[in-house]
Amino acid sequence: MTATLSTEWKPACRLGAASAGGLALPAAQPTRSQLYAPRGVWLDGERLIACDSGNHRILIWNGLPAEDGTPADVVLGQCSFEDEGPAAHGRGPENGLHLPTGVIVAEGKLLVADAWHHRIGVWNRVPESSDAAPDFCIGQPSLGTVERNRGGSSVAADTLYWPYGLAWIGGRLHVADTGNRRVLIWNGLPDRDAPADIVLGQDGMHEADENRGGPVGPSSFRWPHAIAGTDKMLFIADAGNHRVLGWAGRPTVDRPADVVIGQKDSQSAWELPHQKQGPRRLRFPYGLSLFNNSLAVADTANNRVLFWPLPIYQPSGSEAAAVVGQCDFDSCGENHWKAVGPETLCWPYSVCLHGGSMAVADSGNNRVMLWQRGGE
Repeated sequence: MTATLSTEWKPACRLGAASAGGLALPAAQPTRSQLYAPRGVWLDGERLIACDSGNHRILIWNGLPAEDGTPADVVLGQCSFEDEGPAAHGRGPENGLHLPTGVIVAEGKLLVADAWHHRIGVWNRVPESSDAAPDFCIGQPSLGTVERNRGGSSVAADTLYWPYGLAWIGGRLHVADTGNRRVLIWNGLPDRDAPADIVLGQDGMHEADENRGGPVGPSSFRWPHAIAGTDKMLFIADAGNHRVLGWAGRPTVDRPADVVIGQKDSQSAWELPHQKQGPRRLRFPYGLSLFNNSLAVADTANNRVLFWPLPIYQPSGSEAAAVVGQCDFDSCGENHWKAVGPETLCWPYSVCLHGGSMAVADSGNNRVMLWQRGGE
């Protein structure tokens, strides 16, 4: 089947590694215009923010870059644009990051999923200068502690283990607590470290079993990774089960999902590697974004971004309406199995839609790609 709407999106700008048709490698030393395996990206009307995960830092561009290779304006997690290494290269976790993977701006605050520090770093305002430390964190008792689940032997409403994704939806903070196989929800934006109010994917706040310790079902996770939604629908990318789950409304208690995307039903978790994929299949979907009644899914291992118009009426097996990164729905190769190009992707980890723009963390190509919808 041929994609129907992919021609709406045109590549506009590349940030990070350049390529003359070969592998897009980063510079040996970090710079303000290079990226190494970026995994998270945020786009709004004021700025572009990227989790430069391999360099353990956050890069911020003020405004929307218009030219290839535009240098970033602000770096967080490192002393300067030329520094690298986890925990600010030995300075400590108070100012440093360890594999940041998710980023949002909510109520004027910057929140970063500092995954391997097992916390969400919070800046009370988006920093305008480099090397600014978080004001506080969620998931740890202090900025100097970084043990998974606060160093304890059990999980609780205030512990995190590899939090990879986060979202601010309808006045609630959502965190994909990936290592604990659950999604935590706070009824509001905490102004300090605080326990979550709601858990999805587990029987209670003290459980952490993969797929609840049993078979795949409509209320279980293997690797919850990204979250998107509105007051009318919540979507969670369950990457390890190769699917996206959707809940109607705003879940206030743990309950089964109403919709499953990427599988034939809610009990399936099949992977179809290196074969014709079609418009219904997903392989390790790590990223989600929702804007203007369109759901974008970073279908990471299939090296593409798929789009579903909303609302989705089928409980399972619905078809995507458009694809970016591949020439058709059946293809799945990294960079089309050819070479890096302006319309190819290699392991896209996240996607963010805003207005007529789209940012994609093209992780395998060590770059962030900006796309523009035709006519906007």
